Amino acid sequence: MDRVPFFDLKRQHVDLRNELALAIEAVMQKSAFSGGEFVDVFEKEFAAYCGANYARGVGSGTAALHLALLALGVGPGDEVIVPSHTFIASAWGISYVGAKPVFVDCTPLTWEIDPTAVEAAVTEKTRAIIGVHLYGVPCDVRALQKIAEEHDLFLVEDCAQAHGALYRDTKVGTIGDIGCFSFYPSKNLGAVGEAGAVVTSDANVAEKVKMFRSHGEKEKYVHEMVGYNERLDGIQAAVLSVKLKHLDTWNTRKAEIVNKYRDGIRNPAVALQTIPEGVTPAYHLFVITTENRKAFVEHMRSLGIDTSMHYPTPCHLQKAYVSLGYTRGDFPHTEYVADHCVSLPLFPEMTEDEIGRVIEAVNLYAR
Repeated sequence: MDRVPFFDLKRQHVDLRNELALAIEAVMQKSAFSGGEFVDVFEKEFAAYCGANYARGVGSGTAALHLALLALGVGPGDEVIVPSHTFIASAWGISYVGAKPVFVDCTPLTWEIDPTAVEAAVTEKTRAIIGVHLYGVPCDVRALQKIAEEHDLFLVEDCAQAHGALYRDTKVGTIGDIGCFSFYPSKNLGAVGEAGAVVTSDANVAEKVKMFRSHGEKEKYVHEMVGYNERLDGIQAAVLSVKLKHLDTWNTRKAEIVNKYRDGIRNPAVALQTIPEGVTPAYHLFVITTENRKAFVEHMRSLGIDTSMHYPTPCHLQKAYVSLGYTRGDFPHTEYVADHCVSLPLFPEMTEDEIGRVIEAVNLYAR
């Protein structure tokens, strides 16, 4: 019996082979490889999809966070609050601009950033909050917005895993001052290489990101600030334009799979993420927790089911941030999830048989 893969991007690309080949060939014909018309088209399409005035394509989701903070004027001496339970890239941009990441805990049930912890972490040095919509599930962005407004802070949404997700009836990425997206190949909207975008309705911020991504130039060979080489390339933009047309269909299918998991998994040895009321996730990952992770993973492997972990080491315990002085025990909810999380297979092209096999395998697990 074939294994159930954790993720299989080949199936998506087989389905889109002709569309993608035509799009890439169009870029080749016009040699519009770095920036250019295909990037311009995708930026307009993605801004419209998100409901923002502007989108600026950049080289990665990490670059999006970096350039977003630069555009907001965050820098040395500033503090930025960010959850510890996230991929490390959520914190890199803070460090890149010379500011200090201030990590906070997640909630025990939703596993998203805890607004109460955010409020407690605000100091006179705080300049911004980064709210991460982890696993494609919107965090309590309105609560974060309220804190930001009360303390005159910027609110940055890390939407790297949440393309198309809704908080109430609003697309994530458009509620705070700026939204940052990754188009890493495995994302719900993925390129065929590295890519990212910043979305905003602030013309000044959009213009600054545009300059920062291309050597600080407003016009060719006129450099008004120290800039970076973080442009989105034409092939990635053309691919993303093709895939954007399918995003809602893929999100709907992933939600169907998640609903089957939630309806079918009936094992008290496994805990599921609590989904907050009033949100429509764009499920990137389906994560569970279980007390004996090693035994669970081995059980699933023995039945031909591949799994993964997101994320087994919290940001505050990473060696890269040892200088900040955090220790185990500082954020108990984050550390619990990190020690017990397992990600189950989830991708739109999963067959009904594969979905059923995952559910059956989970239910057969005995701790």
